[in-house]
Formats: sequence, structure tokens, C-alpha cells
Amino acid sequence: MRCALFLTLALTVAGCSRNIEVEKALKVTDVHTGWYDAGLQSDGKNKLVPSVSIKLQNVSNGEIASVQVNAIFRRVGEAEAWGEHFVRAIGPAGLAPGASTTPIVLRSNLGYTGTQARMAMLQNREFVDAKVEIFGKQGSRTWVKIGEYQIDRQLLTQ
Repeated sequence: MRCALFLTLALTVAGCSRNIEVEKALKVTDVHTGWYDAGLQSDGKNKLVPSVSIKLQNVSNGEIASVQVNAIFRRVGEAEAWGEHFVRAIGPAGLAPGASTTPIVLRSNLGYTGTQARMAMLQNREFVDAKVEIFGKQGSRTWVKIGEYQIDRQLLTQ
């Protein structure tokens, strides 16, 4: 009987820790955006992709573990996704209250290619700016938006 009670209690506590509302428990900080120089492609063209670097800070009173983040990139004025990047932002070891993650870099798999110099590509009159929506979730919870940012028209090399 004691074993069954202990097991039930342990599963209940474990289940509660997986139901954290990431939008309330985590704060997005240290946001840096720009266009990452993805280098020369096989066709000899330069490639630039939208990129965002963030940190997540635990603003709750408890440890948070196993959080996933998905960044959806879109061109400004367009509804359809223009690339995405999915990562495990916080592993099973967890993030203590008040602590922050190391920088999390999220880059689109799609971008612009051209024969122009990279800075000239950013200044091209046909260049369309981009934005990123960042979603987070823990366990089986639903994805929830935790941030939205305009991609700055600046060249990133890291």
C-alpha cells in the first residue's frame, strides 16, 4: 500500500512539473536579429538567411526542464512561413529559478541568394524584410507564442 501511494505521489509531482506554462515561466531576453552570412552556395551565389539569437530566463519559482522552441520566419506582409528552426532550448537537467540559458541561435533554412556582395544584397530595392515568431512548449502542452521580432537589416557573421 505504501509503495502504491508513493508511486502515485511521485507520478503526480512529475506530471505537475511537465505542465508549466512557458509563456508565464520564461522570459525572452538578449534578443539580437539580423541576416546570417550562410556563405557561398554550390552555384557560386552568396546566401543570407534571417537569424535570431535569444536567451530564456526562468522567472518562475521552480526549476524548468525539457522546453522546446520553434522559430517561424516570415517575410513581412506574407502569411506563409518562410523557413523555421526547431530546438530543445532547455534540456532534462533543467533551468533553476532566476537563471538564463546560453544564447539560443535560430536561423531559417531559407533566405536570399545572389551574385551581389552581401551588403549590396541587403540594400537591394527588391529586398523584403522578415520577422520571426518564437513559440515554446513543454511536454504535451500546446505551442504558445513567446515572442515576435523584426529581423534587423544587418549582416551577421556569427
